[in-house]
Amino acid sequence: MNPLLDFSGLPRFPEIRPEHVTPAVDALLTENRALVDKLTASAAASWDDFVQPMEDANEKLSRAWGQVSHLNAVMNSPELREAYNENLPKLTAYYADLSQNLALFGKYKTLHGSPEFAALSAPRKMIIENELRDFRLGGAELADDKKARFKAIQEELSALSARFEENLLDATNAFALFVETEAELAGVPDDALEAAREAAQKDGKPGWKFTLHMPSYFPLMQYADNRSLREQVYRAHVTRASEFGKAEWDNTPLLAQIVELRREAAHLLGFEHYADISLATKMAQSPKQVLDFLEDMAARAKPYAERDFAELKEFARTELKLADLQAWDVAYAAEKLRLKRYAFSDNEVKQYFPETQVLPGMFKVVETLYGLTIAPTPAPAWHEDVRFYTVSDKNGEPVGQFYLDLYAREHKRGGAWMDDAISRRRKGGAIQIPVAYLNCNFSAPIGNKPALFTHDEVITLFHEFGHGLHHLLTRIEDLGVSGISGVEWDAVELPSQFMENFCWEWDVVRYMAKQVDSGEVLPRALFDKMVAAKNFQSGMQTVRQIEFSLFDMHLHYDFNPASGKTALQLLEEIRRRVAVIFPPDYNRFPNNFSHIFAGGYGAGYYSYKWAEVLSADAYSLFEENGVLSEEVGHRFWSEILGMGGSRSALASFTAFRGREPSIDALLRHNGMTGI
Repeated sequence: MNPLLDFSGLPRFPEIRPEHVTPAVDALLTENRALVDKLTASAAASWDDFVQPMEDANEKLSRAWGQVSHLNAVMNSPELREAYNENLPKLTAYYADLSQNLALFGKYKTLHGSPEFAALSAPRKMIIENELRDFRLGGAELADDKKARFKAIQEELSALSARFEENLLDATNAFALFVETEAELAGVPDDALEAAREAAQKDGKPGWKFTLHMPSYFPLMQYADNRSLREQVYRAHVTRASEFGKAEWDNTPLLAQIVELRREAAHLLGFEHYADISLATKMAQSPKQVLDFLEDMAARAKPYAERDFAELKEFARTELKLADLQAWDVAYAAEKLRLKRYAFSDNEVKQYFPETQVLPGMFKVVETLYGLTIAPTPAPAWHEDVRFYTVSDKNGEPVGQFYLDLYAREHKRGGAWMDDAISRRRKGGAIQIPVAYLNCNFSAPIGNKPALFTHDEVITLFHEFGHGLHHLLTRIEDLGVSGISGVEWDAVELPSQFMENFCWEWDVVRYMAKQVDSGEVLPRALFDKMVAAKNFQSGMQTVRQIEFSLFDMHLHYDFNPASGKTALQLLEEIRRRVAVIFPPDYNRFPNNFSHIFAGGYGAGYYSYKWAEVLSADAYSLFEENGVLSEEVGHRFWSEILGMGGSRSALASFTAFRGREPSIDALLRHNGMTGI
């Protein structure tokens, strides 16, 4: 049997080959299209006779394609990429046809207006409401000629986004810097040097090999005393997928096409801006509301950012003899300033966070808050480094499972992310338990030592696990609003950012931080220094995120490509308003901003800041009642994690917190209450 067509259990990753993709996709699409014809020919418009069969069919397609997409992201190969790109247009066309099918739309409207609708559960009502909205957003009500154009746009956007991500991956993988003289690497930590030496040896080269993957790139930027080396690597990093590299990898024309096509799609649907389409499925009510929120945050944060940068420039001038602080100096100078001010370095802290301590420590937090157990479980995976775990309740019943893929690899896309493999739903008399993928890009173990994580990487791990818990701990039994499905995009970061807070709690950290060689527990004095430094340069970090969010929203709202202005020029205008650090002219940040051009965050990047308000305010209830309070933990599970998309995120937040969200906790957490 084709492993992609086996839905009896977990994916059969070791057996999946590129040649399985097309037959599986073709078979499922043929089945699904036949079902659509059958259902639209029938008079039935009930949940059991209409909605349920559609959910069953689309779930199979989603699970099969999800495995292909996942492998394309974590084990990319020319053959798999070819199969993925061959089939992506078929999937896009199928979903575009579904969303434009007036007969299907009519059945949902009939069900919505029938006596049965009133008797449906709240989750099922929400699914019907979402379907009606999505038919309108999918062009179901357009005239036939406009439908054809709208569908063509969706197919083209899908292909462009895939190419954008591929170009970035290829440009990242293409760079390698070999250094043969150790003196040129003064300041770089031993573990980073050892990893670079191993990488060079694998290539049969002497010396040290550095790449643009974060575990290799960032230690150079943060620690290398060699300024020209930092500039060389910085330039390579910020010009990826631009006109400075291979023409076929240049994302400049792609991002312009994506913006223009999104704009055209919005006009076809009767919206003035693409941002209006994006916000139709989010908490925020209008682009103006989002921009007002971001401008308000910028006004509050910029005085702190200006203070941070003035201190950094003065320190660089007097202590480091850098009269002209440049973008490739910022991480280096900041690390030196932190070391002087707080008497610790990131690398010193990293020695206290071996993976063998961090994972059990993180699991312990979740087990304490929610009364769960997390245990390793055998399962077929796509790479030898991948592990698999089962989450069980107090009665030993499994509630969910997840894969954990922690380390950077050459053929794995950058960043950290969670995705769903299987979603929770009721199937007959049984519950199908959810399964998640958790992916990071940390440094792999070297020699006999476990992998070591920086504290920032620990925070990243907690963040992604928060997304995973949102998917795994749902109590909803209907697919369309189970787990993260149906959750407004600007609220989906709430559980992930909420989890980050525990990385700053002594009663959590002391159980997961032991020196990798001596086994010594992280000294309380060092932890106190870390907490004191928590908001080090938080003003600079905040305005940087606001800069990206404003760029994204303006690009999809009031930016007119026909004016002759480029996306890069728009970004430069925004920087002049809110930024304190200005990169060199050759910086091509938009060309590798895959979140908004290839990752689903178009006109939605503000979600990180929006959800930060929610997560900080939610966490403040734990601060008031004990940060590991099982009582508050179960309330968070019941009202937020458990509810999935079955009700609005605002309703879930209000049910948990007892009121609407306030920005005060976020400002306090970021140390921005004094100026």
